[in-house]
Amino acid sequence: MSGLPETILQFGTGGFLRAFVDLFVHHANERGDAIGRIVAMQSTGNARARLLNERNGLYHVVIRGIDNGQVIDRVEECASISRALVASTQWDEVLAFARSPDLKYIISNTTEAGYAPESLFPEKLQAVLFARWQSGQQPVTLMPCELIEDNADKLQELVITLSQHRDDPPEFIDWVSNQCVWLCSLVDRIVPGQPSEHPLHHNDPLLLMAEPYALWALQVKPRAHPWFDHPAIVRMQDVKPYFLRKIRILNGAHSALVSHDGLARFTTVLDAMIDVPTAEWLQRLLFEEIVPVLEGRCDDPAGFATRTLERFRNPFLHHKLADIAVNHAMKKTIRLVPTISEYRAKFGREPLLLSACCAS
Repeated sequence: MSGLPETILQFGTGGFLRAFVDLFVHHANERGDAIGRIVAMQSTGNARARLLNERNGLYHVVIRGIDNGQVIDRVEECASISRALVASTQWDEVLAFARSPDLKYIISNTTEAGYAPESLFPEKLQAVLFARWQSGQQPVTLMPCELIEDNADKLQELVITLSQHRDDPPEFIDWVSNQCVWLCSLVDRIVPGQPSEHPLHHNDPLLLMAEPYALWALQVKPRAHPWFDHPAIVRMQDVKPYFLRKIRILNGAHSALVSHDGLARFTTVLDAMIDVPTAEWLQRLLFEEIVPVLEGRCDDPAGFATRTLERFRNPFLHHKLADIAVNHAMKKTIRLVPTISEYRAKFGREPLLLSACCAS
């Protein structure tokens, strides 16, 4: 695998990408698809990039949880990252890789704040694309993984707006708009971080844990560079139904738990699911008020809700409610409020459980 070319520039070195995209790329390379290796750029700090370089990009992912009633507990090695760069001190090297004839793909996973006009992320991406265009190399395929609806379309618009404000050449803006391929996506996997009790913890400072479930709904467009097949990847022209299903069911259930109990009674999602009255309340919320609104609008919302409850009962997963509660008011307006309005319109009555959540 070390002889494969570097074909992917990744904005971010965090746990989610390393236990999701990077692990899938490793799987593809291992089975002979030869998709290439990843250059990962750390935007804030340098500690993770230093560790990745010291270990030649090698780390492990512990896959733990319940999958269709079966307990899964296995370790997977990942070696898809060839090197890591620090944006603050190695920007020239980032731009040098942007000009590489081998580069085909750009991956990213920032927070919602990364899509704000004043964010540095669109500026960095614009600079990378401009350097590539100036070098005369082939256009790239961009696959942003942020949990934002129409993520690729919105990111492309941010880059184009930046270029217009800077009076970049019209030819560059046309290249970004019509030659590069921007694929919207929906990603879904819970990656809680390092399992401190695992035997590998002391030998691998980059060790991660992830649940068995993984889904990458990826848009299909002409002219995109060929990507690999994977059991977690589904492809379609419009990923919005998958976004709708995840935001309203899984993320909605998370925010509903925070609203229902706050942080006083339970520390983790698993703690809440062990409590029988809370688990029964959440099941009612999902199947009586959320799933009925989504029926006919996305694939098997009831089945996804059932799988969500199984994922919440993962005995290895200590997903802190305090982490879910960050930006809680904003999350409620995205995850819960639209379902309330749509329930009223569809059934002509109040969804009592959801309304109580949003009033709390």
